[in-house]
Amino acid sequence: MSALAQPLAANLVQSVDWLAIAPPTLTAVVGLAVLVADLFVPETRKPLLGWVSVAGLAAAAALLLPLLDHDRSTFCVTGAAHACSYTADRFTLVVQFLVLGGALLTALLSLTTLKDGRSRYPQGEFWFLLLSSAAGAALLPAARDLATLVVALEVASLPAFALVGIRHGDRRSSEAALKFFLSSVTATAVSLLGISFVYATTGSLYLTQVAERVQHVDGQLHTLAQTGVVLTLVGFAFKTAAVPFHFWVPDTYVGAPLPIAAYLSVVGKAVGFSGLILVTVVAFPSYADIWGPALAVLAALTMTAGNAAALRQQATREYSAVRLLAWSSVGQAGYLLVPIAAAGRTADPQKAVGSTIAYALMYAAVNLGAFAVAALVGRTRQLNRLSDYRGLYARNPLTALLLAFFLLCLAGLPPGVIGLFAKVTVFSTAVDAGLGWLAVIMAVNVVIALFYYLQWAALLFRAPEGEPAKHPLPGPLTAVLALTGALGIALSGAPQLVLRFAATGLF
Repeated sequence: MSALAQPLAANLVQSVDWLAIAPPTLTAVVGLAVLVADLFVPETRKPLLGWVSVAGLAAAAALLLPLLDHDRSTFCVTGAAHACSYTADRFTLVVQFLVLGGALLTALLSLTTLKDGRSRYPQGEFWFLLLSSAAGAALLPAARDLATLVVALEVASLPAFALVGIRHGDRRSSEAALKFFLSSVTATAVSLLGISFVYATTGSLYLTQVAERVQHVDGQLHTLAQTGVVLTLVGFAFKTAAVPFHFWVPDTYVGAPLPIAAYLSVVGKAVGFSGLILVTVVAFPSYADIWGPALAVLAALTMTAGNAAALRQQATREYSAVRLLAWSSVGQAGYLLVPIAAAGRTADPQKAVGSTIAYALMYAAVNLGAFAVAALVGRTRQLNRLSDYRGLYARNPLTALLLAFFLLCLAGLPPGVIGLFAKVTVFSTAVDAGLGWLAVIMAVNVVIALFYYLQWAALLFRAPEGEPAKHPLPGPLTAVLALTGALGIALSGAPQLVLRFAATGLF
């Protein structure tokens, strides 16, 4: 080997820290094991695959604990241009906890759904797809190069398309999957085009190297670099369901099995927003004058469109409860965009990003709880209209109280203290960054959202029409309601457990 080739080969040697990559790796391995086991397990024992998946997700989440002591990086190139493709830092661990916890609760919800509609769901494929998507979602926040970022994004997204359309013979489900697929593929194509422009101008895919080199691009390539930054951000805006890239959300949520709609509303958002944070704050900080104002406008449009559409939902319309949660998730995406936009105008962007993570943790817990109640009501009222929730307190008092609590958290009203504190944190981040106009728009939208959240909550305690029928509570659904309720109450009693992420840097 020549003297020139030896140092080049040495720079390509990549270290592997198996403990750092254990959470997404274990999730993927369990997914493959479930798919293979499905070939040999008799039909009567198929529910065991679900419990194996639940156990695998719980074990993957437990593997985050040994990583808390210090940051770890792996798949690194050595030498003068030291850079890594995978980093398990505080930001990574928090988002991985959100992703794996959300996937675990989704799996518990799915146990009941698959049992109720056994003939309509291929169980082995369902669990394989869910675990594969969760593995990609857990990989994404650790990605520190653009190639790994895109691969993780697609590993999280591609199985989700199939999960949305997995119900056999359901036209609504197939249409939802097609809309979701087309919008997501468009987003990926736009992102890849933008990333190719960035690579052409910087000569690197590593986020830290891109951040350094993009500031010193040759004058002739400056326009190409700017175009690459804009296209990359547009692609991730699709993933976060930001306006005007939100059109797929309501029909996809209605057509998908309800646990998958819950999964998309929480884990799907975590994927989109963690990717958006990485490409803005880590890769393109020098272009904050471009992405900061753009994200501020997107935040204002997204929260306004989402809340206005949720306000227009009619109580007697088919699937109006799911549609309201879908449009509500679009409005909540607008709030999540506010701190990222503020990061472009503040001296401490990591603190601003912490507000987004804190808000996402609150939203994940209470939104999964709301979907769990929707899944319970949907077992006997398949059209899942808002009017079906009238008098729920007379049929299931504890379930009605939990749903009312979740809605108050989303609205930001006591006793949902964590929702109130999270909104105040996001609001103060906008004010501190000099985005007073965005803070005003957010305040107006919070008031708009109060109306439809309180309207739904009030419906729970009205006198029921006809003889009230009880909704039987299966064990897995009970576990989801208990976990989300306990988490929401605990965080409302001690909001500092989440809000500390808004006070300190995550990277």
